[in-house]
Amino acid sequence: MSDRRLVRLAELEDPGSCSAPDDELGELIVVRRGGAVWAYRNVCPHTGAPLDWQPGRFLSVDGLHILCALHGALFRIEDGSCLYGPCRGEALQAVPVSVREGWVCREG
Repeated sequence: MSDRRLVRLAELEDPGSCSAPDDELGELIVVRRGGAVWAYRNVCPHTGAPLDWQPGRFLSVDGLHILCALHGALFRIEDGSCLYGPCRGEALQAVPVSVREGWVCREG
């Protein structure tokens, strides 16, 4: 199995998010809450547009959800499911990640 380093865990706020380029999947969203991290493709399931409301910023103001800047959809951090907005019932495309030696790494 080969892992691809995306971002140092210490560089992610808690809670926090950032973007990370991936040669195969395009831009990824990396989200941290406590010791847990998740990653998703930076593609809204409703429009196909990137979700950032500012470059590399994806969380709602309260830090509880991933927010689509284009139409205000809210996605659950833990599984990418859309909870509010026109894509309700759809989900972000999850990308398996783990933390290894202080880095968030894409698995596979």
